Amino acid sequence: MTAVYARQSADRPDSISIESQIEFCRYETRGEPFRVYADRGFSGKNTDRPAFKELLADVENGVLDRVLVYKLDRISRSILDFSAMMVKFESRRVEFVSSSEKFDTSSPMGRAMLNICIVFAQLERETIQKRVADAYYSRSRKSLYMGGRLPFGFATEPAVVGGVRTSRYVPVPEEAEQVRLIYGLYAGPDTSYGDIIRYFKDNGLSKNGRPWERARLADVLRNPVYVKADADVYEFCASQGAIIANPPEDFIGTNGCYCYSGNEAGGRKRAGLAGSHLVLAPHEGLVDSETWLKCREKCLQNGQATPRQKAKNTWLAGRIKCGVCGYALVEKRYPTRKGRYLLCSRRSNAHACGGPGTVCSGELEELISALIKEKLAELPALSGKQRGEPNPEAAALNAELAGVNAEIGSLMEKLPGANETVFRYINARIEELDGRKNEIASRVRELEAKKPPEPGQLAGHVECWDRLDFDDRREAVFQLIGAIRATSEKIVIEWKI
Repeated sequence: MTAVYARQSADRPDSISIESQIEFCRYETRGEPFRVYADRGFSGKNTDRPAFKELLADVENGVLDRVLVYKLDRISRSILDFSAMMVKFESRRVEFVSSSEKFDTSSPMGRAMLNICIVFAQLERETIQKRVADAYYSRSRKSLYMGGRLPFGFATEPAVVGGVRTSRYVPVPEEAEQVRLIYGLYAGPDTSYGDIIRYFKDNGLSKNGRPWERARLADVLRNPVYVKADADVYEFCASQGAIIANPPEDFIGTNGCYCYSGNEAGGRKRAGLAGSHLVLAPHEGLVDSETWLKCREKCLQNGQATPRQKAKNTWLAGRIKCGVCGYALVEKRYPTRKGRYLLCSRRSNAHACGGPGTVCSGELEELISALIKEKLAELPALSGKQRGEPNPEAAALNAELAGVNAEIGSLMEKLPGANETVFRYINARIEELDGRKNEIASRVRELEAKKPPEPGQLAGHVECWDRLDFDDRREAVFQLIGAIRATSEKIVIEWKI
């Protein structure tokens, strides 16, 4: 049986239709019966196409002995995918024919020419991708609407920007009032995310019918789409490392801003504006620049200037989760006999979870300790001790880590006496250093895990558990357990071993 395969990614005037492809291939069948496999609206960059998968299945089952295509790039634009397909065809003695390029895959020269053509097909696909990316970048710098998820508080309406038909944001009155309320509340010096969430819950305010959460509030408070951008906003974004398309004189305190992640950016507004592309948008902002800057700087201060604290209440911190909603359980102390209890952080912040019930920290630690010792008892005697030779890379990283910590400490000391401008630069540097600190710590842990053992036996690891201090137990829990989901009725442990 002969198969005719046709594919069209988009129905455009300059592309050949599936029907036309089939007609071109019909001539090659010489009147013999054939079966059509057609994928409409699928790219040739990969093999995730329903009709193509069906064709390969029929090849595997011996149903087909010849495959016809109008042109080589109709069946694949990837060298690897095409090579794998040809290997499968050859193993099943299936002939492959391109009706417009006249390839004979039975000869070495034909197969060589086939491979050369598929190289150029992949080059064409990658060139198209580059043109699309360049067009996106060019359009974004012209303040044109680029699609994506609508920010809370806005809808879209048709518009003409720079002579180009596009869309622009328009406020949704009820949602816009919530956005202004969020900024107005958070601008207060003592207002936290939890305060806003509780206020909204008490007053029946929600986000699209669902209760507000910290992450959604953070997205709103960090997004420049809401600000009435003026010269102060320009200076702030420039100091944060944003790439700004418009000159300073365009920032007149009216329009909001689009923020696009560039190749250098991490892609999340909460990670800062460094490397992001900022362009004035055609819509009017919702929040005055003074309030927006106050909130944004407060977000930076909360996220950067506060050193990361080590767990000091329970060695289960970081692994213990609410068995109801999956959020972290945090320890609180009360003047009772047991004293220490674990509460759901989601319930504490937004009252959005019913809570895990009464979970006593001390009792849970005793239970987990017993279960860990049972798990350790199941393990065979460990082979050897870690080698004593220092790892040069680890030594260099630890030295760099000490320098990073010292610089962070020095910058922290300068914060109280810094003016507004210096404060911004210090926060930006602390953010950069904190990111590097996390990278170093992660790499050091990888190197520690790769240390080879020396010959010998190391037994008694169950008894070692009882001798571990608080920090060592916490580190051991991170190595042994993925998560602990707890309620007053049930404990579920996700072991790593």
